[in-house]
Amino acid sequence: MQKIIKTDAEWRAQLSDLAYKVTRKSGTERAFSNDNYPKTAGMFHCVCCDSALFDMDAKFDSGTGWPSFFQAQSPDSIEEKSDRKFFVTRTEITCATCDAHLGHVFPDGPAPTGQRYCMNGVALEFKEKPA
Repeated sequence: MQKIIKTDAEWRAQLSDLAYKVTRKSGTERAFSNDNYPKTAGMFHCVCCDSALFDMDAKFDSGTGWPSFFQAQSPDSIEEKSDRKFFVTRTEITCATCDAHLGHVFPDGPAPTGQRYCMNGVALEFKEKPA
């Protein structure tokens, strides 16, 4: 897979201010501000490069206010990085194709994986599966 690389100006022109802050500068949106996706079958894609990241079938209500999933669409679709901000070590999740910051993963999710991929909704674009 070839990485998508763009200049800062290109990302700014493509993304909303909030999407740019979250995906390109590792920001976080407010809780309960972007988890309003339809409950139909579909796939969540990276807002920056359109890569498929999470299937609706893996989504669950974590009560945290951010879209949460128990697994990625494919292990190759995301990358994990150590995040030592805010005096705690967390595991950051980025898009494997364009390095967009998506959110973090925590070991307190449901079966079958026990993982909670806590993503920023503004970093995702939902695409409904055709009927």
